[in-house]
Amino acid sequence: MNEFRDWDIVIAPGRSEKNYWKDLWRFRELFYILSWRDIKVRYKQTVIGAAWAIIRPTLTMVVFTFVFGKVAKLPSEGTAPYALMVFAGLLPWQFFSSSLSEASNSLLGNTNLITKVYFPRMIIPASAVITSFVDFSISFGLLVLMMIGYQFVPSWHIVFLPLFLLLAFGASFGVSLFLTALNVKYRDFRYIIPFIVQFGLYISPVGFSSSIVPEQWKFLYACNPMVSVIDGFRWCILGEVHLEWNTLLISVGVTILFLIIGVHYFRRTEKSFADNI
Repeated sequence: MNEFRDWDIVIAPGRSEKNYWKDLWRFRELFYILSWRDIKVRYKQTVIGAAWAIIRPTLTMVVFTFVFGKVAKLPSEGTAPYALMVFAGLLPWQFFSSSLSEASNSLLGNTNLITKVYFPRMIIPASAVITSFVDFSISFGLLVLMMIGYQFVPSWHIVFLPLFLLLAFGASFGVSLFLTALNVKYRDFRYIIPFIVQFGLYISPVGFSSSIVPEQWKFLYACNPMVSVIDGFRWCILGEVHLEWNTLLISVGVTILFLIIGVHYFRRTEKSFADNI
């Protein structure tokens, strides 16, 4: 037979470069397998299992509500309870931080697979991001219960939530790809990534409203890609939040820039992953 079937792997100079994006689709089953494996392994041999997806954001919300709402007396967004405002901002941030933490170590955790089998390596960090989305979905269910408990009805803005969720995916995936590639080449980045996540938590509007940021710092503040995501989530869920379109456009632009840089750097260094690992 001279013709190759769709699932045959042909080793030829430059073929992987030419057909890389097609190969991503051809290896979609591997993406499903890795995602499902990570979901099953994540809470394996834990005492309370998937309940951690609820406990972690809940404890963070309680601390932030007490520190920023009760002690610092910072204003809430509109008429929404402060706890609800914090949790609405905490959801996309937990998704982003979890994606960074999981994806940055994903290649190192699949060493045997990378060194023995050809497939587009981008599948591995992508599956880690999807695993973090499962935690997000569980936590979102808790947000719904909180809104029922507070008798808070979301506005019609909720129809735009998928757009900001897509933006959260873009921010998470772009930064994750860049840090994943760096972590393979420079192993000490595994110590830097937790610091980046912790630092980002306090410069993102998770425990406070963007309305308190001074005007002279707005541009620098908007360069944080999670600002538009968190503000957008609150605008969709709480309704009365004022969404600053200038800040949103800057933040969206930075998100797209991070996505382009992340994909470009990951693809440029992908050939050396097997050797570096």
